[in-house]
Amino acid sequence: MARSLRHGHRAELSHNAHTLANDTDPPMSRTAHDATASSTATAGQAAAVRVYVGGVRPLPESGRLSGIYKQPVHGPLQLGAQGFEGDQQADLRVHGGPDKAVHLYPARHYARLAGQFPSAAELLQPGSIGENLSTWQIDESQVRIGDVWRLGQALLQPCQPRNPCWKIDERFGCSGMAAFIAEQHIAGWYLRVLRPGLVEPADELRLVEASAAPSLQQALQTWHAPRPDPGQLQELAAMPGIADNWRHKILQRIDRLREQEAG
Repeated sequence: MARSLRHGHRAELSHNAHTLANDTDPPMSRTAHDATASSTATAGQAAAVRVYVGGVRPLPESGRLSGIYKQPVHGPLQLGAQGFEGDQQADLRVHGGPDKAVHLYPARHYARLAGQFPSAAELLQPGSIGENLSTWQIDESQVRIGDVWRLGQALLQPCQPRNPCWKIDERFGCSGMAAFIAEQHIAGWYLRVLRPGLVEPADELRLVEASAAPSLQQALQTWHAPRPDPGQLQELAAMPGIADNWRHKILQRIDRLREQEAG
């Protein structure tokens, strides 16, 4: 598949990225945000977030429909079991649903992406990779599967990491970006909605119940290890709040590892 963006699409996306960059600067400095990402979050910890939603649009080269294009929200918005009001996904076989209702992508990851893919640096701004929530204050090292977070009137729970696909490559015109995101464990995570409710632009994401599970970063390191300990994988599969499809994949891998050991 061709990976270069046509000139018209590049100009359009560049304009959108500039708009997002101006709109998404948080009140706290990025240096201060970086200082917070050192340990898992504790109950009461809060993060300033920006909300993004979007409809379905064709990708620039293949013309395949995608919901990756999001725009910032400036007013109150209802958050339901399937996600934010007005947000759409194209391929419902792999996107959307209760266990993929909301995608959060840590804004700090964009700097790494821009360094690895400098041709797309101008486009790599918060909101541009298809996320619904963006924050500078937390990342995979601070959240756990099964945590309960409040956003406005809603309650959300991290339940699985995002599995980045080829549409990211085409959206930014960079072959290998999705693979890099997966390999570096910087894909963000999906949250299910435990309690629907209204979300206001100034609402913070606040941890109200901390899970006993390892951080998502630690879970991903175990999951992606070349030959992980089946017992550790079993512990991951047993995490309260884990999405059924991720649990199923973990259990399948445990079976394969035990078959290899028996053989």
